[in-house]
Amino acid sequence: MPVKNRFAELHDEITAWRRDIHEHPEILFETHRTSALVAEKLKDFGCDEVVTGLGRTGVVGIIKGQKADSGKVVGLRADMDALPIHEQTGLDYASKTAGAMHACGHDGHTAMLLGAARYLAETRNFNGTVAVIFQPAEEGGGGGKVMCDDGLMERFGIQEVYGMHNWPGMPQGQFAIRPGAFFAATDKIEILVEGKGGHAAKPHETVDPSVMAAHLLTAVQTIASRNADPTEQLVVSVTSMETSSHTFNVIPSSVKMIGTVRTLSPEMRDLAEARLQALCESFGPAFGGKITLNYERNYPVMVNHPDQTEFAAEVARSVSGQCEDAPLVMGGEDFAFMLEERPGAYILVGNGDTAAVHHPEYNFNDEAIPAGCSWWAGVAEQRMPL
Repeated sequence: MPVKNRFAELHDEITAWRRDIHEHPEILFETHRTSALVAEKLKDFGCDEVVTGLGRTGVVGIIKGQKADSGKVVGLRADMDALPIHEQTGLDYASKTAGAMHACGHDGHTAMLLGAARYLAETRNFNGTVAVIFQPAEEGGGGGKVMCDDGLMERFGIQEVYGMHNWPGMPQGQFAIRPGAFFAATDKIEILVEGKGGHAAKPHETVDPSVMAAHLLTAVQTIASRNADPTEQLVVSVTSMETSSHTFNVIPSSVKMIGTVRTLSPEMRDLAEARLQALCESFGPAFGGKITLNYERNYPVMVNHPDQTEFAAEVARSVSGQCEDAPLVMGGEDFAFMLEERPGAYILVGNGDTAAVHHPEYNFNDEAIPAGCSWWAGVAEQRMPL
């Protein structure tokens, strides 16, 4: 694979950084150790500026090229946070924190961008400025939005922004991308079903919320199957139901349901919310109870910009000789917030035949490091050539 020779030389060192981060996972905005490690290394690399505390625990390093008269500023973003999962890999460098692990490869993303930053600070073989962005709280905390709200783009004059994610099941070191909608909007739903509890032997004296919840759960499935255009993408999943009673002979007074809605267009998002609201409003009175919906719009659809997507694919082909068409992904990604602020693109790099992300046996494939580092460095050098 025609990766940059410097990353082959640095491979063992970058791997050691990655495994150290893996061993000490931190969740959401609590990436204090990781952020400090990142900031220290960026300073050691000789970055022109290192800013901490952006987006609470985010870190940004600024690297100026041999020339800067192009006026171009390109952002490269990696996420740093782990997941609240208990690791089951049995690795020598497995998580030392109970109930937390890097089950999505953000340790690898951080290490690869650090490797690219070291190379770019050494060579500065570009005309412009690179902002390396290390973001907390991608896994549900909206850290990308918080960094943008803190003035990330304006403060550093970022004009374009690029991100990357490892992809299990895709050959190690290969790339895939698609223009337009790529990752889904990820909305949260909470439904409170209220009835009248009582003795399980006297259901006629109650308004059973479990029955209401069961009928509602079935009806919710019709939103995708009967209300949505079959050519559109829509997922409505109720993922948990909990009653107010846990005793075998008591009909509960309420049931709490939670779940998620995934869509790839504003129209489907509006449809899902409207239909959920209509079902809740009608099923409650129909059964003599009350159903309340709390619909929270979370991460938006992540949309790759066409020109930047084609450029990102060209860089990938220069690294690995190929770049495939990526599938639509119904998972969410808060890089979407950065792509709403500035044009850019998000690419997948193959993690090989490994466990899926968010699985307790997942591990980032260190053999993908040279390809990932080379792509990030290539984005800077090819977007801002000397």
